[in-house]
Amino acid sequence: MASAATSTGARVLVASNRGPVSYTLDESGDLSARRGGGGLVSGLSAIGPDADAVWVCAALGDGDREAVRRTGGALSPDDTGGQRVRMLDIAADVHADAYNGVANSVLWFIHHMLYQTPLEPVFDGEFRRQWASYEAYNRAFAEALAEEAGEGASVLVQDYHLVLVPRMLRELRPDLRIGHFSHTPWAPPEYFRLLPDDIAAQVLSGILGADRAAFLTQRWADAFTECCHAVLGPGIPSGTRIGVHGLGADADFLRGRAHETDVDERIAALREQIGTAPDGSPRKTVVRVDRTELSKNIVRGLLAYRHLLETRPQWRERVVHVAFAYPSRQDLAVYRDYTAEVQRVADEINSQYATPGWTPVVLHVQDDFARSLASYRLADVALVNPIRDGMNLVAKEVPVVSDAGCALVLSREAGAFEELGEDAVVVNPYDIIGTADALHTALTLPEDERAERSKRLAAAATALPPAKWFLDQLHALEG
Repeated sequence: MASAATSTGARVLVASNRGPVSYTLDESGDLSARRGGGGLVSGLSAIGPDADAVWVCAALGDGDREAVRRTGGALSPDDTGGQRVRMLDIAADVHADAYNGVANSVLWFIHHMLYQTPLEPVFDGEFRRQWASYEAYNRAFAEALAEEAGEGASVLVQDYHLVLVPRMLRELRPDLRIGHFSHTPWAPPEYFRLLPDDIAAQVLSGILGADRAAFLTQRWADAFTECCHAVLGPGIPSGTRIGVHGLGADADFLRGRAHETDVDERIAALREQIGTAPDGSPRKTVVRVDRTELSKNIVRGLLAYRHLLETRPQWRERVVHVAFAYPSRQDLAVYRDYTAEVQRVADEINSQYATPGWTPVVLHVQDDFARSLASYRLADVALVNPIRDGMNLVAKEVPVVSDAGCALVLSREAGAFEELGEDAVVVNPYDIIGTADALHTALTLPEDERAERSKRLAAAATALPPAKWFLDQLHALEG
């Protein structure tokens, strides 16, 4: 049954699992709000306060759920930076099934091609139960958007958590202009079809409920189209338009933030940890900043660095791998195991090669944005070697912030390769020896060449900053 537009409904709506604000509840029962950042926050700010926009998101924890209970889900603009936000209190068990059971353990694994296929996936009765929760979670978003949207409004639905929303919303509100944006890669048909046939069709048909489906690179857009042809038959049956918007780095914000006092303090601390070579010259730095996400390929990066030290002893005591591996999704056992393996391999390298004045791997696992920016500024080489990645903003951020210009060692399987590959040292992410050779090449680039490459990388990285990225999608949908 279609929902009617409200007379005071929003003109622009964004839907995403995570919203622009999160709440914590202390022991005395007081709520405190913490604002987030990112492309969507920048984008909604860019359209201005008179745009009549609303953001629909899910309550992610006890603090969020308490905030919804106290406000009815319409959050205080004081907490959200002036944005209208509707937060949905989806039952915690339904959200857990949808978010961890399906989105992060199935759809993420499909698009990043992470399964060990002799043993997984197993699509059994438990999966079907979780899929029903995923449907319910998507339906809650569709119904909330239908209630909040004004006549003919534009709705931008985000990512793999909400692939069923466009079709559900189209059935409720045929008057709306609906877009869906995928922030992940898209699997090729032969891998996508690991999904049960009816589920694969439902995922594709869900997105095809949108007027426009957009992706970070042409490669992912083409893969989606190929999946539609393979699963649903030739052509895009709904007439959905396909678009590409490669999210870039926010140069003004990064450069400003990277020169604040706390970053300068972190630089001093890192320089002390890095130390100097036996001849008194500065040590080179290979920097990586990632979450311990399976697709980020941190362990193989460490193994490549170890191979560099094994086969090119001239680098011993002359280079330090500054590796920030911030724990991710630790409620899933496979992620906890992976995080432990990162720590184990780093410890093994240090045990094998460290000297009294040199720690080969400086590993930090406590998230610290100021320290990440400090490492960006110090980087001689940035190592970005994901198995697969929708874009990878770190690859774009380091050249923008690096003080002296850095070399970029980049996986050909990162979305950023499409824009940055020409000036990067490109690697096959599975090839340890090839990655070690690439690290050597990057470390030995002449300074003038490194600076020139870094300048071109920074220009390409900032071509579509977050606010413009969002506005381009909105204008393409409305056009």
